[in-house]
Amino acid sequence: MQEPLLGAEGRDYDTFPEKPPPSPGERTRVGVLQNRRVFLATFAAVLGNFSFGYALVYTSPVIPALEHSSDPNLSLTKTQASWFGSVFTLGAAAGGLSAMVLNDLLGRKLSIMFSAVPSAAGYALMAGAHGLWMLLLGRMLTGFAGGLTAACIPVYVSEIAPPSVRGALGATPQLMAVFGSLSLYALGLLLPWRWLAVAGEGPVLIMVLLLSCMPNSPRFLLSKGRDTEALQALAWLRGADADTHWEFEQIQDTVRRQSSHLSWAEARDPHMYRPIAIALLMRFLQQLTGITPILVYLQSIFDSTSVLLPPKDDAAIVGAVRLLSVLIAALTMDLAGRKVLLFVSAAGMFAANLTLGLYVHFGPKSLAPNSTLGLDHAALAGTEQPLTTPTSYLTLVPLLATMLFIMGYAMGWGPITWLLMSEILPLRARGVASGLCVLASWLTAFALTKSFLLVTAPFFFFAAMCLVNLAFTGCCVPETKGRSLEQIESFFRSGRRSFLH
Repeated sequence: MQEPLLGAEGRDYDTFPEKPPPSPGERTRVGVLQNRRVFLATFAAVLGNFSFGYALVYTSPVIPALEHSSDPNLSLTKTQASWFGSVFTLGAAAGGLSAMVLNDLLGRKLSIMFSAVPSAAGYALMAGAHGLWMLLLGRMLTGFAGGLTAACIPVYVSEIAPPSVRGALGATPQLMAVFGSLSLYALGLLLPWRWLAVAGEGPVLIMVLLLSCMPNSPRFLLSKGRDTEALQALAWLRGADADTHWEFEQIQDTVRRQSSHLSWAEARDPHMYRPIAIALLMRFLQQLTGITPILVYLQSIFDSTSVLLPPKDDAAIVGAVRLLSVLIAALTMDLAGRKVLLFVSAAGMFAANLTLGLYVHFGPKSLAPNSTLGLDHAALAGTEQPLTTPTSYLTLVPLLATMLFIMGYAMGWGPITWLLMSEILPLRARGVASGLCVLASWLTAFALTKSFLLVTAPFFFFAAMCLVNLAFTGCCVPETKGRSLEQIESFFRSGRRSFLH
């Protein structure tokens, strides 16, 4: 006689389950436990982004301090200050170029660990600097490390993260970079500039120690024919109770189909060049919003305008707002979607840049403008700007506008550009293409940062580029929320313009 089905348990049949279905809170808790090793590996990697964010804005409090240095070998002129601020981006561009080779030669994890060497050397040079050349060389070395990690870390994180949390984890590189910048602004209130460089060594050492215990990317290991190591790495990341065979076979199939090197003929195929072009343009347009020069010269910008609070305090407040905004973006990215946040981000940055431009041209001048920043010369010909006192409420405009700009950038074009770069680039071209993206980004950043102190109307230009970003998002950027890397790649291969059928 056939056994009764009542109470039978199986994969597809469970008439009277013994346990009720888990509540949303229980599912969240289980997901956190299953992904805790992914979170740990991500944290170890993004410490490199912390160091990158710290090094990027190192000049914000240091340039004003060196302008008034009693040591003639360290006292900065306007031109020297522009080089000190911008040479970081040249190093970052070189780091992006090296990532094109190291990403696929050493792997994502070892490339991130290698970045600790130039980073530690650069901080040591700046901490013990006795001349301008040591400052510039140290700045370039930390920039090289930043460019290398900027290309490697997003790829590593996207390749180890499951689709359910990839959006949130994809925001962590930007989040940690922002936290690094905020830490620099906060320490700048307490420490002299040499000790700021010494403090930068700590996160670099911790990153190397933690990453030495983490696995390599399963996709990278499979691409090198190390299948057993790849399966072990995936099993470690997903946890002992997770069934990784289906995911492993899916990744293995993708790697097998793309195991050969990319040829120039294949690079002309739309499914290859289209995602690469989108990623390159996004990194280019990201810099044209003005984010890098504004961060690098943040305290100098406040020094050159009448502000209600001391410029150091204003810079720290902006850093805190930036951190809060990235946290919000990380929590909403997988709910609201990438494109919605990109639209909101570009609109906010446009309003902020337009406000800053109008204030610089028509607002009150500072009673003691900073000698390195030419913004006080940006008034229209024949237009006299009234002097103001620090107690005027009008002096809140630069702070509020900068907060709006940073908030807009940090909620969209900051983290999502990095995330989309790691999501849409084809696996076969991911190492080279991510390096190209970083190279294009930092060469653009160098041009903007070097010229920022010398031009008369930068904020109006940045506002115009934010409008271009709005149009580009609507026309060219796909929505990748909730899609696996294999689904995204299939989308570009099919030639569709949307995931919707």
